[in-house]
Amino acid sequence: MPEKQVAPVISRLEEFEQNLPGYLNTHSKLAILLDYDGTLAPIASNPSKTKMPVELEAILHKLAKHPQIFLAVISGRALKDVQAHVNIDGVTYAGNHGLEIEYPDGSRHDYELPADIKKNYTAMVQELKQKVEKNGAWVEDKRVSLTYHYRDTPVELKDEQKRLATEICQRHGFRANQAHEAIEAKPPVDWNKGEAALYILKSKFGKDWAEQVLVVFAGDDTTDEDAMRVLQGLGRSFRIAADDKIETFADFRLPKQDVMTDLLQWIARVYA
Repeated sequence: MPEKQVAPVISRLEEFEQNLPGYLNTHSKLAILLDYDGTLAPIASNPSKTKMPVELEAILHKLAKHPQIFLAVISGRALKDVQAHVNIDGVTYAGNHGLEIEYPDGSRHDYELPADIKKNYTAMVQELKQKVEKNGAWVEDKRVSLTYHYRDTPVELKDEQKRLATEICQRHGFRANQAHEAIEAKPPVDWNKGEAALYILKSKFGKDWAEQVLVVFAGDDTTDEDAMRVLQGLGRSFRIAADDKIETFADFRLPKQDVMTDLLQWIARVYA
């Protein structure tokens, strides 16, 4: 069974090869699965303001073109939203924590929610907007999941609004997860970033994908732990977190987002 650990830290480019000697090689195909917010792009005060660092984006474009590399972005954002922010051809995109998946050829896989869950979702959005969309907080409606953002709410009001928002989400049957200055409400189905990652890998490389391809996954949030858990022992995953005591299913911890550029440089040194 996968277990959480206080993962060893990697804080600069040279330490990737020191900790993972020979893991990458040009004779093997490589699947790179990445979160977006807090991973490819630093967290911003508003999701619309996020932007990938110039150097990271340039390396990502290069890797996406490599014939031995398969690249996927798995985000909590709506599919079209994450596509617009990354905007790189040849990438497989998964939005809404993997509920929506679109491949480079335009084909899709959408997890079909039951009618009662869709009805509850609509009611939940309406109640959140009526009761807690105030004092700088707002509801990001992504059609099948949502994010309640309270980053700009005065500090003395945050706890109460967060408590009420969580209560509303749970009362409508949705799972409320803590994110960065936000609550993410996901439908009560057995589908998450981990299930999406496995589905994408099986679709691309077959049921024996673990024998066909090396895997690198990186993310910064609790929802990314679902992918780190299912990939433990099958690939190498990296949790971005400043907390040196955090327990994670990941193999390694990156102390800040800009180390992601070093991770991609480590890959590019071998493949590109």
